[in-house]
Amino acid sequence: MNEATMNSKTNKNLNRWKLKTYEIIFKADTPWGKRFDIILLSVILISIVLVMIESVPSYQSLYGEPLRQGEWIITILFTIEYILRIVSSPKPLKYLFSFLGIIDFLAVIPTYLGLIVPDAQALAVIRAIRLLRIYRILRLYHFLRAGRLLILSLQRSARKILIFMMFVVILVILLGSIMYVIEGGENGFYSIPLSIYWAVITLTTVGYGDIVPVTALGKFISTFIMLLGYSIIAIPTGIVSVEMSHTFNQPPEEPQKCPRCGESNHAPGSNFCRICGARLNKK
Repeated sequence: MNEATMNSKTNKNLNRWKLKTYEIIFKADTPWGKRFDIILLSVILISIVLVMIESVPSYQSLYGEPLRQGEWIITILFTIEYILRIVSSPKPLKYLFSFLGIIDFLAVIPTYLGLIVPDAQALAVIRAIRLLRIYRILRLYHFLRAGRLLILSLQRSARKILIFMMFVVILVILLGSIMYVIEGGENGFYSIPLSIYWAVITLTTVGYGDIVPVTALGKFISTFIMLLGYSIIAIPTGIVSVEMSHTFNQPPEEPQKCPRCGESNHAPGSNFCRICGARLNKK
């Protein structure tokens, strides 16, 4: 066997290993991919619990060293996973600068930064965002369709909601300015921005109570704003609900049928059968 043949065989084995690693790490619709994601989410949950426990002074004084050791073990596992994702990805740069790629990096770096800045280790709680990967495990047809339905409805209603929010911003500026004139600094409305802040918390019916009107006219206007707030809160919900109704009435995408077991209830865009793991035929 000459050197060229050996190199060709080595490259073929390397490509096969990268493809298998890619399918396990990035594809949740394969049997091994689902197992990997379940293990990954379990480790993420354990890591978050460790960081939370370590932030409690009494537990830190008693179990500080074991907690740090556990954190380092998990960080090393995440580092290996992060490197494997980069190596096996067909487009490493695209993964590195993707949302989950950045989150994966931020989930690893705090522990290493803790060697330089002790308090930086607490930033490891950002790993909670990685729990978004649970969506990949739940890639059943109904879950995926419901999620896509909501996203599509929000996209279609974005323009209407934006116009509505512009109206709300103008309204709170107007009401805040009016209250600044009516109440004045002697009643706690020291500036227009502070009065706008009051208008926002009143319009949203939060009402912290740190600023309250004193004059009869100010109380009347605040009552009007609170009643107006109940109406305004319902408007975005109605806009999205109408778009969801229109989107829901559209015919669904035709599911792909597995050539091995015949299963047809797959999520759109799936590459593998959710039952037997066979590769699906693309149309």
